Amino acid sequence: MKNIFILNGGHQFAHSPGRFNKTLLESDLIYFKNKGYEVKTTHVSETYDPTEEVEKLKWADLIIYHTPIWWFQLPFKFKEYLDKILTEGNDKGIYDNDGRSRSNPAINYGTGGKLQGKKYILTTSWNAPKEAFELKGEFFDQTSVDAGPLFGFHKMNQFIGLESLATLHFHDIEKNADVPTELSRYTKFLDQYFKVETIEV
Repeated sequence: MKNIFILNGGHQFAHSPGRFNKTLLESDLIYFKNKGYEVKTTHVSETYDPTEEVEKLKWADLIIYHTPIWWFQLPFKFKEYLDKILTEGNDKGIYDNDGRSRSNPAINYGTGGKLQGKKYILTTSWNAPKEAFELKGEFFDQTSVDAGPLFGFHKMNQFIGLESLATLHFHDIEKNADVPTELSRYTKFLDQYFKVETIEV
């Protein structure tokens, strides 16, 4: 993996300023550039060109999504971004169709993606504590983030041909955030997957 596209899905709304996910992206820039990777970024809160965003997705070997979770869903500007960019990518290298044929429309749904061989990392940040997902009798009924609220997000990526490399979830960020500790945890998480690239001269 040489080319990394980092997408910040957070943005300011009501009492959420979007600082934590912006901080993650900023730490990525230092981390990956120091290791010799090529990096491109997008903030969904800023103006973007859909055609250029499609090209970023096609260029990347790895896509890193950083997003807060609002009301158990993606923030509305992040969802809008995905709707616009993935639709723009139809027949332009993101996906051709849903994978089915008219001769047998019952099978092969979700196999029309064109980004095979590329991977993604997802991080999410929550007000909910980790225990809300793990303990019996707590709110999420012992269902994980990935198998529960983010199941559809992972299927979206599979639909366009991407493979999940890893996920990392940050809990209790709104009320009890320890940002230095969480950033250290994130760096250790990245260290499991990345090394210094050999730069040819």
